Amino acid sequence: MYPTEIAQRCVAVLILLAPAIAQIGRADNDSREPDLSACPSIQVPPGNVVAFHVYAVGVQIYQWNGSAWAFVAPSARLFADAGYHGQVGTHYADPTWESNSGSKVLGARQAGCTPDPNSIPWLRLGAVSSQGPGIFHRVSFVQRVNTVGGDAPSSPGSTNGQVTEVPYTAEYYFYRARD
Repeated sequence: MYPTEIAQRCVAVLILLAPAIAQIGRADNDSREPDLSACPSIQVPPGNVVAFHVYAVGVQIYQWNGSAWAFVAPSARLFADAGYHGQVGTHYADPTWESNSGSKVLGARQAGCTPDPNSIPWLRLGAVSSQGPGIFHRVSFVQRVNTVGGDAPSSPGSTNGQVTEVPYTAEYYFYRARD
């Protein structure tokens, strides 16, 4: 194969990969911390910096236990931008965030506050574990902010064990210890 053929093939591959690379870059390049003036209690400790930030759209799942709605799990898709373009991962039970490439981070709630009484709380979660190379490698903290919806229903369930899914949106900020 001639050098010009190799160059042409490389350019063709880059053109095909450009949309995916651009989406990952958008999710990874926003290193600004969120505005926490409505919720300073979820500030991440010094020495940690934003590695990336994503936009979530999904549901919070609740089950009626006969006297109250008990939280079961989240189920959300994570996107590179506020227009919900370029899905970069998912969010599900325990709570876990998983990238499309397979890296994962498991978090545990440390602090929260409720700036909007009609929406789920804003949270700071500490990373319990992170697996695999990729965007969730070495994550130390996760913040959930700018939540809309997702709060447990205000009316009781009709049968014990009834499950309901309440739509929500949020932004998640992922931090790593400063190098």
